[in-house]
Amino acid sequence: MKKVKKKDIKQEVFDLYDQYAHNKLQRREFIEKLSVYAVGGLTISSLMSFLMPNYVDTMLVDPKDPELDSSYIHYESEKGGGRIKGLLSKPKNNENQLGGIVVVHENRGLNPYIEDTARRAALAGFVTLAPDALTPLGGYPGNDDEGRTLQRQRDRNEMLEDFIAAYQYLKNHEACNGKIGVVGFCFGGWISNMMAVKLPDLAAAVPFYGRQPAEDIDKIKASLMLQFAGLDTRVNEGWPAYEEALKKFNKDYVAYMYPNVNHGFHNTTTPRYDKEAAELAWKRTMDFFKSKLG
Repeated sequence: MKKVKKKDIKQEVFDLYDQYAHNKLQRREFIEKLSVYAVGGLTISSLMSFLMPNYVDTMLVDPKDPELDSSYIHYESEKGGGRIKGLLSKPKNNENQLGGIVVVHENRGLNPYIEDTARRAALAGFVTLAPDALTPLGGYPGNDDEGRTLQRQRDRNEMLEDFIAAYQYLKNHEACNGKIGVVGFCFGGWISNMMAVKLPDLAAAVPFYGRQPAEDIDKIKASLMLQFAGLDTRVNEGWPAYEEALKKFNKDYVAYMYPNVNHGFHNTTTPRYDKEAAELAWKRTMDFFKSKLG
């Protein structure tokens, strides 16, 4: 079987995966369309294996890192899903109160990539909470396909309340200095934008390739850092109107467009990952939070 390499994959294949990952294509239809590109020694099974997340070999932080204090907690989300599970992480043996970051997952629950991201932010000097919006349905099922199916069963505004409740939990945590930011990816990017709209005391928000709020942009008080993938036409089409509104209401924001990378470029577990863009975006994110949550 020919070994699949990223450079050999047409952009149309990544576009198909994006449609599949965002519930625009059912699995059977995705496989049928993918078969067109199973040429030159490539098979459908090898393409599928290449495109699917690899959680075994892509973790950037050891969950048992001796410098890390990371464990699961539960908190109450009265307006959302009730008792919600989340991963709470912070630097071990830290005596000072730290800024807090809510880390928001994609459209498939709290998978290992998001947990890894939350631990990375904690090691950078923050208290982080990564909730699992699938908790009312049993939690992340260990499989992204099943996770997407479960997440479609929940109301997105109720899930928004779960992350707002996470903000409140962090704000009152003894290890936190009360200054809270949020970073989210895809669905989590939309949540990040909406938390900025809903929470006047939110200090900072960093949506990665997230859908934009449709109204009440004038209510945003948080500083924003918006991260976009250059090839992500689906999300980017809403950016000009959002930026116009941010300028109109004189909001504090900075936006970065990373050229020639796909939606999901920060996610280490799929071939959409772009190491150079992801590392630059992450450095900018951590520096931004350090300046806003210090």
